[in-house]
Parts: sequence; structure tokens; C-alpha cells
Amino acid sequence: MPLRYGNLPFKFLTVPELPCFSGALIKSYLIGCLSLKSNPFPENAAGLAKKYLSPEILQALKGETTDSGFTLAMAIRSGVLNPDSSIGIYAGDAQSYRTFAAILHPIIEEYHGVSGEVRQESDLAAVTLANLDPEGRYIRSSRVRVARNLRGFPFTNHLKLEERRRLEEKIVAALSVLADDLRGEYHSFELLGAEKMAALRAEKLIFSKGDRFQEAAGFNADFPKSRGIFFSADKGLRIWLGEEDHMRIISQEGSADLAAVFNRLGRALTTLEASLDFVRDESYGYLSSCPTNIGTTMRAGVHIYLEKLNCNRQLLDALTEKHDLQIRGTGGEKTEVDGAVFDISNRRRLGISERQIITGLHAGLQEIIEAEKSL
Repeated sequence: MPLRYGNLPFKFLTVPELPCFSGALIKSYLIGCLSLKSNPFPENAAGLAKKYLSPEILQALKGETTDSGFTLAMAIRSGVLNPDSSIGIYAGDAQSYRTFAAILHPIIEEYHGVSGEVRQESDLAAVTLANLDPEGRYIRSSRVRVARNLRGFPFTNHLKLEERRRLEEKIVAALSVLADDLRGEYHSFELLGAEKMAALRAEKLIFSKGDRFQEAAGFNADFPKSRGIFFSADKGLRIWLGEEDHMRIISQEGSADLAAVFNRLGRALTTLEASLDFVRDESYGYLSSCPTNIGTTMRAGVHIYLEKLNCNRQLLDALTEKHDLQIRGTGGEKTEVDGAVFDISNRRRLGISERQIITGLHAGLQEIIEAEKSL
């Protein structure tokens, strides 16, 4: 039975659906979320959702529900159950950004460094950029990805199974239109055998179930049903279906050719947008389940070998800060740097266009490589 508090009409995941968390913790979360008097987050929580969920906002939003049935309690569930979450809130559908604007807007302003009225522009026009590392001494690979969600469906963390099925069918039909070097094949996780899954995992082509933050938010529901991956013949274009957003569209090269990666992504998006209606807001741009990923939803980055700068992190940090770039571990977020190979990507996604992101990354990497050579 789903946990309830009295006879209030709030819907929550059942305890068996949240194996990472004890029933007592979930009950504590539930009661806290329904309290009108205090912030439901644990005392040791440090996320932005706790910071901005004042008693007044809690009382104002507690009874609000989007058309798909998404509530404030659902939005903050992951943050309450994971006090170390830096954000602590997810959207369950596009309407969440309006229904729960009182808490989401200040979080967006602080995280993205914007204030007042924002108008998100999009510019995927082809670019011409010099290859920064034609000999491949530094840049091991280049990657650009965006997230997209379809209008008319809740986000991945709030989908019913029948909605997942319809969503998958709609997206797969659109993928069949991709032509030439973008043409490829869709692989449903439900139909892939263990051997094929292992091979794709070894190539780092597929995604797994989400972590405890995503688990608590509902992203892992029904996994692996209606999840899958599309990739082109040369694997330069990859599209994940059913991860943190409906679609993660990825363009990748094992070189420093940022222009080729960006332009391929632009061509793919132009084709897909002809048959898929992606959710977009004039202020927030393309919407994502996570408020940190709205705007362009674009992360453009490289894996780059920096032997000298690895020993001079102060200089590297200064250069990335100057160009609004961020450093992640070799394996991505929440990983360590291995063998002096850094994951360096854009920091900003909102209030900046896609073209500005890729040209800014190019300029920053050029200066970083020059610094590496000079040491």
C-alpha cells in the first residue's frame, strides 16, 4: 500500500519501490512534507530547495498539483531523502515550472547566475572552428549533448508505463527519418540480450539505472521498460531514451574537432524537431526534469590530457573560471581525475545560446592548451 498521511490525497512511492531507503525514513519524509509549520528537510540538508522553501512558500504550494498530478511533495522527495543533494528538487512535467515557480525560480536564479526576466535564445547554426589539437596530444575526445522532453507527456520521473510505451513509439518513429551519416538503429533495453548489453556497456554506449538521487525521485520506475539507445552507423550520434529526460541527444568524436561534433548535433536536432514537439519556454528555454539543466540543456566538453596543469591546479582553476568552464573527473560528475585526463565543459546553460557555448569552450581550451605547452 502507498504510504499516506490521514486521508490527504497525496501520492507517493511505496516502500518496496524505494529499496535504498527505510520505511521509517520515508514515513518521516512524508509527515514532514505534509507539515504546514516547518521545513520538511532534515537539519543537515544543504540543498537550494531547503534554502528557499520558507514556511510561507510551503503553505502556498503544498496543496498545488499540476494537471498530471505532480505535487510539491513529489518534487522535493529526493532532496529530503538525500540531505547531501546540492539542489534537492525535480520537476515532474513542464507545468511544474509555473505551478511551483515560487521555489523553482529563486533556485534557478542562484544556480544559473541570472536575475530578473530571462529570455533564452537558441542558435544551432553551423560553426567553423580551428582544430585545437590536430595531432591528438591533448584532447582525447569531444562531446556535445542536449536534453529534450516532448510536449504532452510528464517527465521521465512521473510517467506511467502506458505513457512510456506511447512516448517510446513516437520517438522511435521520428528516429527512422534520420538519414545519411545520421541514419542508425534503435536498440530497446528490453530486447537486448545480456551479451549485447555487456558489449554496449563496455563501449560506454548505454546508461544504467539512476543513482540514489534519481531512485528517490522516481526516475527508475519500470526500468528497463521503454528505455533504449539509438546510434548511427559510426556511433558519432547517440540518443538515449528514458534516462533523466525523455531524450539525451549526444554527438561525439574521438578527436578535437568541436565543429564537427556541434554541427552534427545541430543537423540531428533540426531533423527531429520537424516531427517531435519539444517542450520549450520563452524564459527558461528547453525544459528538463532538473532545474540545473534548463536553457540550452547543452553540455559541450572534452576529455583532455593535461600532465603539467595537473600539477598546477591553481592555474587550471583560474583558466576555467575565466572562461566559465567547469572541471569534472575523468568519469564525469562525482568521479576523480585519473591519469591527468580531465573532463572540461561549459558551466552555463541558461541565458546563453548553443553557438556561444561552443565558441566559448573553444576559446577556453585554446588558452588551456597554450598554458600546458608553456609549462
